Amino acid sequence: MPVSLEAQWIDRFEEMLALAGPKRGEVAAVLCERASRPVLVTLAELALQRTGVTTFRVTLNTPAAPPGVPLRSTGTSRAIGGVRQVVDALARCDLIVDVTVEGLLHAPERAALLAGGARIFMIGNECPEVFERLRPASGLHELCLKGAAMITQARAMHITSVAGTDLQVRLGNSAGRGSAGSATVPGSFGYWPAGLCLTHPAPGSVSGRLVFMPGDANLAFKRYFEASVTLALEQDYVTNIAGDNLDAELMRSYFAAFGRDAYAVSHVGWGMNPAARWDVLTMYDKSDTNGIELRAFAGNFLFSTGANEAAGRFTDGHFDLPMRNCTVQLDDDEPVVRAGVLRADLRVMA
Repeated sequence: MPVSLEAQWIDRFEEMLALAGPKRGEVAAVLCERASRPVLVTLAELALQRTGVTTFRVTLNTPAAPPGVPLRSTGTSRAIGGVRQVVDALARCDLIVDVTVEGLLHAPERAALLAGGARIFMIGNECPEVFERLRPASGLHELCLKGAAMITQARAMHITSVAGTDLQVRLGNSAGRGSAGSATVPGSFGYWPAGLCLTHPAPGSVSGRLVFMPGDANLAFKRYFEASVTLALEQDYVTNIAGDNLDAELMRSYFAAFGRDAYAVSHVGWGMNPAARWDVLTMYDKSDTNGIELRAFAGNFLFSTGANEAAGRFTDGHFDLPMRNCTVQLDDDEPVVRAGVLRADLRVMA
Protein backbone atom coordinates (compact mmCIF):
# COMPACT_ATOMS: atom_id res chain seq x y z
CA MET A 1 0.00 0.00 0.00
CA PRO A 2 1.43 3.44 -0.94
CA VAL A 3 2.44 5.59 2.02
CA SER A 4 1.27 9.20 2.05
CA LEU A 5 3.98 11.79 2.63
CA GLU A 6 3.70 13.75 5.87
CA ALA A 7 5.23 17.22 6.25
CA GLN A 8 6.79 16.46 9.63
CA TRP A 9 8.67 13.52 8.12
CA ILE A 10 10.66 15.91 5.90
CA ASP A 11 11.55 17.92 9.01
CA ARG A 12 12.71 14.79 10.79
CA PHE A 13 14.78 13.66 7.81
CA GLU A 14 16.46 17.05 7.58
CA GLU A 15 17.29 16.77 11.28
CA MET A 16 18.55 13.21 10.83
CA LEU A 17 20.66 14.01 7.77
CA ALA A 18 22.33 16.82 9.70
CA LEU A 19 24.32 13.97 11.27
CA ALA A 20 26.06 13.65 7.90
CA GLY A 21 26.96 17.36 7.79
CA PRO A 22 25.62 18.27 4.32
CA LYS A 23 26.95 21.65 3.12
CA ARG A 24 25.76 23.99 0.40
CA GLY A 25 27.78 23.35 -2.74
CA GLU A 26 28.42 19.68 -2.01
CA VAL A 27 27.21 16.89 -4.28
CA ALA A 28 25.19 14.06 -2.77
CA ALA A 29 24.00 10.81 -4.34
CA VAL A 30 20.88 9.12 -3.04
CA LEU A 31 21.63 5.45 -3.62
CA CYS A 32 18.64 3.13 -3.85
CA GLU A 33 17.46 0.00 -5.60
CA ARG A 34 14.14 -0.99 -7.12
CA ALA A 35 13.07 -2.74 -3.93
CA SER A 36 13.88 0.27 -1.74
CA ARG A 37 11.08 1.82 0.27
CA PRO A 38 9.97 4.68 -2.06
CA VAL A 39 8.93 7.02 0.74
CA LEU A 40 12.44 6.90 2.24
CA VAL A 41 14.02 7.78 -1.11
CA THR A 42 11.69 10.73 -1.55
CA LEU A 43 12.19 11.97 2.01
CA ALA A 44 15.97 11.82 1.66
CA GLU A 45 15.85 13.84 -1.57
CA LEU A 46 13.48 16.48 -0.18
CA ALA A 47 15.50 16.87 3.01
CA LEU A 48 18.77 17.21 1.09
CA GLN A 49 17.19 19.80 -1.18
CA ARG A 50 16.54 21.99 1.86
CA THR A 51 20.25 21.97 2.73
CA GLY A 52 21.38 23.36 -0.62
CA VAL A 53 23.25 20.20 -1.58
CA THR A 54 23.23 19.26 -5.26
CA THR A 55 21.48 15.90 -5.33
CA PHE A 56 21.05 13.13 -7.84
CA ARG A 57 19.59 9.64 -7.56
CA VAL A 58 21.25 6.34 -8.46
CA THR A 59 18.71 3.53 -8.78
CA LEU A 60 20.13 0.03 -9.13
CA ASN A 61 18.38 -3.20 -9.93
CA THR A 62 17.67 -5.39 -6.94
CA PRO A 63 19.56 -8.62 -7.59
CA ALA A 64 17.79 -11.93 -7.52
CA ALA A 65 17.76 -13.59 -4.12
CA PRO A 66 20.52 -16.17 -3.71
CA PRO A 67 19.35 -19.80 -3.65
CA GLY A 68 18.64 -21.37 -0.30
CA VAL A 69 17.63 -19.69 2.94
CA PRO A 70 16.21 -16.11 2.95
CA LEU A 71 18.64 -13.40 4.05
CA ARG A 72 17.40 -10.58 6.27
CA SER A 73 18.96 -7.74 8.29
CA THR A 74 22.47 -8.50 7.03
CA GLY A 75 23.71 -4.94 6.52
CA THR A 76 25.16 -6.16 3.21
CA SER A 77 23.47 -4.76 0.13
CA ARG A 78 24.19 -6.71 -3.05
CA ALA A 79 22.78 -4.00 -5.30
CA ILE A 80 26.09 -2.52 -6.52
CA GLY A 81 27.35 -5.97 -7.41
CA GLY A 82 30.97 -4.84 -7.66
CA VAL A 83 30.34 -2.81 -10.83
CA ARG A 84 33.40 -0.55 -11.05
CA GLN A 85 31.65 2.26 -12.93
CA VAL A 86 29.02 2.57 -10.18
CA VAL A 87 31.65 2.57 -7.45
CA ASP A 88 33.74 5.18 -9.28
CA ALA A 89 30.79 7.50 -9.79
CA LEU A 90 29.62 7.27 -6.19
CA ALA A 91 33.12 7.62 -4.73
CA ARG A 92 33.48 11.04 -6.40
CA CYS A 93 30.54 12.41 -4.41
CA ASP A 94 30.90 14.32 -1.16
CA LEU A 95 28.02 12.39 0.43
CA ILE A 96 26.27 9.11 -0.35
CA VAL A 97 22.86 8.69 1.28
CA ASP A 98 22.30 4.95 1.32
CA VAL A 99 18.65 3.88 1.03
CA THR A 100 19.29 0.36 -0.26
CA VAL A 101 17.28 -2.38 1.42
CA GLU A 102 20.07 -4.01 3.44
CA GLY A 103 22.50 -1.10 3.43
CA LEU A 104 26.23 -0.73 2.85
CA LEU A 105 27.36 -1.33 6.43
CA HIS A 106 29.07 -4.64 5.56
CA ALA A 107 29.00 -4.34 1.76
CA PRO A 108 32.22 -5.30 -0.05
CA GLU A 109 32.25 -1.95 -1.90
CA ARG A 110 32.23 0.12 1.28
CA ALA A 111 36.00 0.59 1.57
CA ALA A 112 36.38 1.75 -2.03
CA LEU A 113 33.51 4.22 -1.64
CA LEU A 114 35.09 5.77 1.45
CA ALA A 115 38.69 5.71 0.25
CA GLY A 116 38.46 8.96 -1.72
CA GLY A 117 36.84 10.89 1.12
CA ALA A 118 33.15 10.35 0.39
CA ARG A 119 30.91 10.16 3.46
CA ILE A 120 28.20 7.51 3.67
CA PHE A 121 25.00 7.92 5.66
CA MET A 122 22.86 4.77 5.75
CA ILE A 123 19.12 5.09 6.40
CA GLY A 124 17.64 1.95 7.89
CA ASN A 125 14.85 0.21 6.02
CA GLU A 126 12.16 1.32 8.47
CA CYS A 127 8.74 2.89 8.09
CA PRO A 128 8.91 6.70 8.51
CA GLU A 129 7.20 6.62 11.90
CA VAL A 130 10.34 5.06 13.38
CA PHE A 131 12.42 8.09 12.33
CA GLU A 132 9.71 10.42 13.60
CA ARG A 133 10.06 8.88 17.08
CA LEU A 134 13.83 8.38 17.11
CA ARG A 135 15.23 11.87 16.80
CA PRO A 136 18.99 12.40 17.24
CA ALA A 137 19.76 13.22 20.87
CA SER A 138 22.27 15.89 21.84
CA GLY A 139 25.37 14.34 23.41
CA LEU A 140 24.60 10.76 22.38
CA HIS A 141 27.42 10.53 19.85
CA GLU A 142 29.99 11.75 22.37
CA LEU A 143 28.80 9.21 24.94
CA CYS A 144 29.03 6.44 22.35
CA LEU A 145 32.63 7.47 21.64
CA LYS A 146 33.30 7.39 25.38
CA GLY A 147 31.95 3.85 25.59
CA ALA A 148 34.03 2.81 22.59
CA ALA A 149 37.18 4.16 24.26
CA MET A 150 36.34 2.18 27.40
CA ILE A 151 36.15 -1.02 25.34
CA THR A 152 39.44 -0.26 23.61
CA GLN A 153 41.20 0.30 26.94
CA ALA A 154 39.71 -2.75 28.67
CA ARG A 155 41.24 -6.24 28.78
CA ALA A 156 38.00 -8.18 29.27
CA MET A 157 34.21 -7.97 29.04
CA HIS A 158 32.06 -10.16 31.28
CA ILE A 159 28.32 -10.56 30.68
CA THR A 160 26.04 -12.15 33.28
CA SER A 161 22.35 -12.38 34.10
CA VAL A 162 20.11 -13.92 36.75
CA ALA A 163 18.82 -16.22 33.97
CA GLY A 164 22.23 -17.88 33.80
CA THR A 165 24.17 -15.98 31.14
CA ASP A 166 27.91 -16.10 31.85
CA LEU A 167 30.01 -15.00 28.89
CA GLN A 168 33.67 -14.07 28.94
CA VAL A 169 35.23 -11.92 26.19
CA ARG A 170 38.98 -11.23 26.00
CA LEU A 171 39.46 -7.75 24.59
CA GLY A 172 43.21 -6.99 24.49
CA ASN A 173 43.44 -6.45 20.72
CA SER A 174 39.81 -5.49 20.10
CA ALA A 175 39.10 -1.88 19.15
CA GLY A 176 35.85 -0.41 20.44
CA ARG A 177 33.41 1.33 18.15
CA GLY A 178 30.69 3.74 19.08
CA SER A 179 28.35 5.77 16.92
CA ALA A 180 25.12 7.68 17.00
CA GLY A 181 25.04 8.35 13.27
CA SER A 182 27.73 11.01 12.81
CA ALA A 183 29.35 11.05 9.36
CA THR A 184 30.78 14.56 9.12
CA VAL A 185 34.44 13.64 8.52
CA PRO A 186 35.63 12.71 5.00
CA GLY A 187 35.74 8.93 4.65
CA SER A 188 33.33 8.34 7.56
CA PHE A 189 30.27 6.09 7.76
CA GLY A 190 27.16 6.81 9.81
CA TYR A 191 23.74 5.22 10.04
CA TRP A 192 20.39 5.82 11.70
CA PRO A 193 18.73 4.52 13.86
CA ALA A 194 21.87 4.17 15.97
CA GLY A 195 23.38 4.71 19.39
CA LEU A 196 25.47 1.77 20.59
CA CYS A 197 28.98 0.67 21.57
CA LEU A 198 30.50 -2.57 20.32
CA THR A 199 33.58 -4.49 19.30
CA HIS A 200 34.43 -7.32 16.93
CA PRO A 201 36.47 -9.68 19.11
CA ALA A 202 39.74 -11.17 17.89
CA PRO A 203 39.81 -14.90 17.04
CA GLY A 204 39.37 -17.28 19.96
CA SER A 205 38.25 -14.56 22.40
CA VAL A 206 34.72 -15.57 23.43
CA SER A 207 33.57 -18.48 25.61
CA GLY A 208 30.74 -19.23 28.01
CA ARG A 209 26.96 -19.34 27.69
CA LEU A 210 24.07 -17.09 26.79
CA VAL A 211 20.60 -17.71 28.16
CA PHE A 212 17.88 -16.04 26.13
CA MET A 213 14.59 -15.41 27.89
CA PRO A 214 11.12 -14.29 26.75
CA GLY A 215 11.36 -10.68 25.61
CA ASP A 216 14.88 -10.97 24.21
CA ALA A 217 14.83 -10.54 20.43
CA ASN A 218 15.98 -12.46 17.37
CA LEU A 219 16.16 -9.76 14.71
CA ALA A 220 16.90 -12.10 11.81
CA PHE A 221 13.41 -13.48 12.43
CA LYS A 222 11.91 -10.19 13.68
CA ARG A 223 10.39 -11.96 16.65
CA TYR A 224 10.82 -12.14 20.41
CA PHE A 225 11.94 -15.26 22.19
CA GLU A 226 8.92 -16.86 23.83
CA ALA A 227 10.87 -19.58 25.66
CA SER A 228 14.33 -20.04 27.09
CA VAL A 229 17.20 -20.93 24.73
CA THR A 230 20.81 -21.49 25.82
CA LEU A 231 23.82 -21.10 23.54
CA ALA A 232 27.11 -22.67 24.60
CA LEU A 233 30.21 -21.01 23.13
CA GLU A 234 33.79 -22.21 22.97
CA GLN A 235 36.62 -20.26 21.34
CA ASP A 236 34.15 -17.95 19.51
CA TYR A 237 31.87 -20.66 18.14
CA VAL A 238 28.38 -21.70 19.19
CA THR A 239 28.79 -25.37 20.04
CA ASN A 240 25.29 -26.18 21.32
CA ILE A 241 21.79 -24.71 21.08
CA ALA A 242 19.72 -26.04 23.97
CA GLY A 243 15.97 -25.71 24.25
CA ASP A 244 12.96 -27.93 23.67
CA ASN A 245 10.88 -25.24 21.97
CA LEU A 246 10.21 -23.52 18.66
CA ASP A 247 12.71 -20.72 19.28
CA ALA A 248 15.56 -23.20 19.63
CA GLU A 249 14.38 -25.25 16.65
CA LEU A 250 14.30 -22.15 14.43
CA MET A 251 17.81 -21.16 15.46
CA ARG A 252 19.17 -24.66 14.88
CA SER A 253 17.57 -24.76 11.46
CA TYR A 254 18.87 -21.36 10.36
CA PHE A 255 22.41 -21.92 11.64
CA ALA A 256 22.54 -25.26 9.83
CA ALA A 257 21.77 -23.59 6.49
CA PHE A 258 25.23 -21.98 6.44
CA GLY A 259 28.84 -22.97 6.97
CA ARG A 260 30.78 -23.12 10.22
CA ASP A 261 31.51 -19.40 10.40
CA ALA A 262 27.81 -18.63 10.80
CA TYR A 263 28.16 -20.12 14.29
CA ALA A 264 30.97 -17.69 15.19
CA VAL A 265 30.78 -14.42 17.12
CA SER A 266 30.47 -11.27 15.03
CA HIS A 267 30.25 -8.48 17.62
CA VAL A 268 29.35 -7.78 21.23
CA GLY A 269 28.35 -4.52 22.89
CA TRP A 270 25.56 -2.55 24.50
CA GLY A 271 22.85 -0.04 23.54
CA MET A 272 22.94 3.66 24.43
CA ASN A 273 19.90 5.26 22.80
CA PRO A 274 17.33 6.45 25.39
CA ALA A 275 14.61 6.96 22.76
CA ALA A 276 14.83 3.43 21.33
CA ARG A 277 12.34 0.90 22.69
CA TRP A 278 12.70 -2.84 23.20
CA ASP A 279 9.00 -3.57 22.67
CA VAL A 280 8.44 -2.05 19.21
CA LEU A 281 8.26 -5.34 17.30
CA THR A 282 4.78 -5.76 18.73
CA MET A 283 3.69 -2.56 16.97
CA TYR A 284 4.78 -3.20 13.39
CA ASP A 285 4.20 -5.80 10.71
CA LYS A 286 7.42 -7.48 9.62
CA SER A 287 7.38 -5.62 6.31
CA ASP A 288 7.29 -2.28 8.16
CA THR A 289 10.50 -2.63 10.15
CA ASN A 290 14.02 -4.02 10.10
CA GLY A 291 14.22 -3.92 13.89
CA ILE A 292 17.28 -1.63 13.90
CA GLU A 293 15.89 0.26 16.88
CA LEU A 294 16.23 -2.81 19.10
CA ARG A 295 19.98 -2.96 18.51
CA ALA A 296 20.33 0.40 20.20
CA PHE A 297 17.87 0.58 23.10
CA ALA A 298 19.65 1.76 26.22
CA GLY A 299 20.94 -1.02 28.47
CA ASN A 300 20.61 -3.95 26.09
CA PHE A 301 23.46 -6.41 25.60
CA LEU A 302 23.82 -6.92 21.87
CA PHE A 303 25.26 -10.26 20.81
CA SER A 304 25.73 -11.05 17.14
CA THR A 305 26.89 -14.05 15.12
CA GLY A 306 28.27 -14.24 11.60
CA ALA A 307 30.78 -12.17 9.67
CA ASN A 308 33.64 -10.67 11.69
CA GLU A 309 36.21 -8.79 9.62
CA ALA A 310 38.56 -8.47 12.61
CA ALA A 311 38.70 -12.26 12.80
CA GLY A 312 38.83 -12.80 9.03
CA ARG A 313 35.45 -14.56 8.91
CA PHE A 314 32.81 -13.91 6.24
CA THR A 315 29.39 -15.52 5.90
CA ASP A 316 25.82 -14.65 4.93
CA GLY A 317 24.49 -16.32 8.09
CA HIS A 318 23.80 -13.60 10.64
CA PHE A 319 21.93 -13.13 13.91
CA ASP A 320 21.55 -9.89 15.88
CA LEU A 321 20.27 -10.82 19.34
CA PRO A 322 19.65 -7.92 21.75
CA MET A 323 19.15 -9.15 25.31
CA ARG A 324 17.47 -7.47 28.28
CA ASN A 325 18.36 -7.57 31.97
CA CYS A 326 22.04 -8.40 31.51
CA THR A 327 25.03 -7.00 33.38
CA VAL A 328 28.00 -5.93 31.25
CA GLN A 329 31.30 -5.35 33.04
CA LEU A 330 34.66 -4.21 31.67
CA ASP A 331 37.60 -5.51 33.71
CA ASP A 332 36.89 -5.01 37.42
CA ASP A 333 35.28 -1.61 37.00
CA GLU A 334 31.71 -0.67 37.80
CA PRO A 335 29.46 -2.36 35.22
CA VAL A 336 28.54 -0.23 32.24
CA VAL A 337 25.15 -1.98 32.31
CA ARG A 338 23.71 -3.48 35.49
CA ALA A 339 20.68 -5.77 35.11
CA GLY A 340 19.68 -3.95 31.94
CA VAL A 341 20.18 -0.41 33.28
CA LEU A 342 22.82 1.80 31.67
CA ARG A 343 25.34 3.41 34.02
CA ALA A 344 24.51 7.01 34.96
CA ASP A 345 27.61 8.63 33.40
CA LEU A 346 26.78 7.01 30.04
CA ARG A 347 23.20 8.23 29.89
CA VAL A 348 22.00 11.18 27.82
CA MET A 349 20.78 13.93 30.12
CA ALA A 350 17.15 14.93 29.57
